[in-house]
Amino acid sequence: MKDKNSTNSSFHCANCGRFVSLAAKTVRNHCPHCLWSLHVDSEVPGDRNSNCGGKMEPVAIFQKHGKWVVVHRCEKCGKEIQNKCAQDDNFEMFLNISKNPSNQIPNPNLSFAPLRRTR
Repeated sequence: MKDKNSTNSSFHCANCGRFVSLAAKTVRNHCPHCLWSLHVDSEVPGDRNSNCGGKMEPVAIFQKHGKWVVVHRCEKCGKEIQNKCAQDDNFEMFLNISKNPSNQIPNPNLSFAPLRRTR
């Protein structure tokens, strides 16, 4: 269930500078071009209750219940947040993240699934 204070707005990415349009049927929380995010949500996606505001690097990709999830780690406070991937996210960036052996999945109970493009 969405938080009543959830906001869906367009923005310019703090990492790559590209314009990011509104998301369809959800609250967009990361740039679909470079996959970076800002630490603006606290506990509920779209709540915009975090005071941190740090840039969040995409550090891992995995599947959960058949859906792709990107893990962001805040450069300022270190918090890790899992976010659903959007249909318009840059698939090449997923590949780059999944190929980097230095990317450690933050939760040992989760495991990577091989990346496959589906149509």
